[in-house]
Amino acid sequence: PSSARAQTMSASLTLSGPSDGLLLYDLHVYQRFYTESLPDTIFPIYLGLGSALGAPAPAGTQSSTCVCVCVQVLQALQVKYGDLYRQDNVVLSGTHTHCGLGGYFQYTLFMITGGYMKAAIEPLVNGIVKSIDIAHNNMKPGRVYRNRGELDDSSLNRSPHSYLNNPEEERRRYKWNTDKQVLVLKFTDQDGDGIGMISWFAVHAVSMNYTNRMVSSDNMGYASYLLEQDKNPGGLPGQGSFVAGFSSSNLGDVTPNTRGPYCVNTGLPCDYLNSSCPIGGTTMCLASGPGEDMFESTRIIGHNVYLKAKELYANAVEEVTGFIHHAHQWVNMTDVTVQINETHTASTCKPALGHSFAAGTTDGGGGLNFTQGAVEGDPFWDGIRDALLGPPSNQTKECHHPKPILFSTGEMNWPLPWHPQIVDVQMITIGSVAVVAVPGEMTTMSGRRLREAIKGELESEGTLKDMEVVIAGLSNVYTHYITTYEEYQVQRYEGASTIYGPHTLSAYLQKYRGLARAIAQDRVSELPAGPQPPFFTENLFNFVPLALFDRKPENMSFGDVLEQVYPVYRQGDVVTVTFVAGNPRNSGDIRDKTFVTVEIFDNRTETWEVVHNDASWETRFHWLKGSNRESNATVEWQIPPTASAGSYRIKHFGHYKELKGLQPVITPYEGSSDVFAVTASFYYE
Repeated sequence: PSSARAQTMSASLTLSGPSDGLLLYDLHVYQRFYTESLPDTIFPIYLGLGSALGAPAPAGTQSSTCVCVCVQVLQALQVKYGDLYRQDNVVLSGTHTHCGLGGYFQYTLFMITGGYMKAAIEPLVNGIVKSIDIAHNNMKPGRVYRNRGELDDSSLNRSPHSYLNNPEEERRRYKWNTDKQVLVLKFTDQDGDGIGMISWFAVHAVSMNYTNRMVSSDNMGYASYLLEQDKNPGGLPGQGSFVAGFSSSNLGDVTPNTRGPYCVNTGLPCDYLNSSCPIGGTTMCLASGPGEDMFESTRIIGHNVYLKAKELYANAVEEVTGFIHHAHQWVNMTDVTVQINETHTASTCKPALGHSFAAGTTDGGGGLNFTQGAVEGDPFWDGIRDALLGPPSNQTKECHHPKPILFSTGEMNWPLPWHPQIVDVQMITIGSVAVVAVPGEMTTMSGRRLREAIKGELESEGTLKDMEVVIAGLSNVYTHYITTYEEYQVQRYEGASTIYGPHTLSAYLQKYRGLARAIAQDRVSELPAGPQPPFFTENLFNFVPLALFDRKPENMSFGDVLEQVYPVYRQGDVVTVTFVAGNPRNSGDIRDKTFVTVEIFDNRTETWEVVHNDASWETRFHWLKGSNRESNATVEWQIPPTASAGSYRIKHFGHYKELKGLQPVITPYEGSSDVFAVTASFYYE
């Protein structure tokens, strides 16, 4: 089978920082997209699968998504396929890496650091559409199987104090304060040969910590990389026929930093209630992963997830049969009336962020003097807010109580709204599996309540049985966090970031139960579409200056080597080479290309063969801007212990911009290191 793939390296590299920064463009493991395309029945099921390092999604495609990307993808699909692919049957869901891209969300809060960048959006849209194109054109009969198991050594609740505020009777029903289950969907052709897999596990992809400046799909990307390499032996990342997607679930309060938080300046435990330290506050209270550094922690967590998914995939024998259903609605989340009990109702609120939002989490503190668990404002910061942005209204403050509002984003509309008001609720059922597309980060208990509510509704009519409900978090649009009402009262980071107020979860429970009920009763066509969100074309801003013209050292060319390799390395060593480089932003949309190759000489054919590229875990690409518009690119290759002995070289590819006459001209270049030997020992003949 052909796999649907689209690489988005250009977008990844375009958005690392402003063009006058120092280290701007670093690449570790970058994101790709994959598409799963299914018809209306699963007898037989038709599949078109592609790949995503850290970005999988059911019945759709993956990226870190926003309204802008969704709208443009659907517009492009409509041109090609008419009404075949629509808002109601396409899900865009993102793996929540903190090392991803930016510049493609139209709401002001998410643009405030760098702005809206067309050069970021176009590769994302083109990559997703290409993924769908290839999947659409390569559908074939096949089968789907499901399996689930537990992974208990790769996640930790980072807000246990909030979790403990949930009812004791409810907590007693669960062994853990995080969801440890891993769900796997296995896809095969009619002969039983594997085509691909989707896995869901609730953990943040933040093993790469806040000091990292490299584009990376983090632990979930590494898990995908490992499984695809295992199923596509000898192939380059993203180029094999088997596709492995690792997706987000209810990860809101779940960290991969399993050693837990401590004060890094003293080694003592952090304050339990507000996650701060006596000296240094929240910035010193950090959780760490199981490794000696963030790269090793990423590797360990990713490897754990990979092993569990591989095990579940190998033992998946429960076939998924039945029909496919999908339901979608737009909802104005600022004004949803929720039924508290038989006599009382409440309402959601205009978006607002609390003081504890600025405190950050134990995965990375926010600095200043903000702390988690704040239920009162700070006169100093409130005064600055009032002077710069205006105070929140009494109605909004009352609605969000006990949250002390730091930013009343629902009342801030310049130059564009700061937060979305209208969001998607969406659900797709694939036989006995229900995929719930949630536009945010649900906490552990929020996700449990939602899954239970949906399962009850789906099975209420008796036509759907033994339903497996999985939450696909961060889907279609981003709206921060979704806590339970009880967790919201504590106002740690997750509660402060529940932007529609204390009854946010209740509103979502109502809406998703409505979707599930409509599917169970076969009345989806009667669901009102709801108010569509705005698509902004004016007042978009961009703080990132254009890439300037490139210069090179005198008597040198782009691609020349500044720091050469050694003649001999052994397995386990790190090879480093530095080239005269152009600004990577000049390379534009190079989805099917690479900045780096590691090549081995084949003595039999007397040709060079690529063994790694810039999507490989073993390679790293750093771009450093120097003075006078000169820059260089350093490539690192961590030689695997299993690397074949032989002759190798490292190549770098890029583009430089120069002025010819009055016109800017972009020219490709490439460079190569000297040939070097890799051997099992220091002795080489």
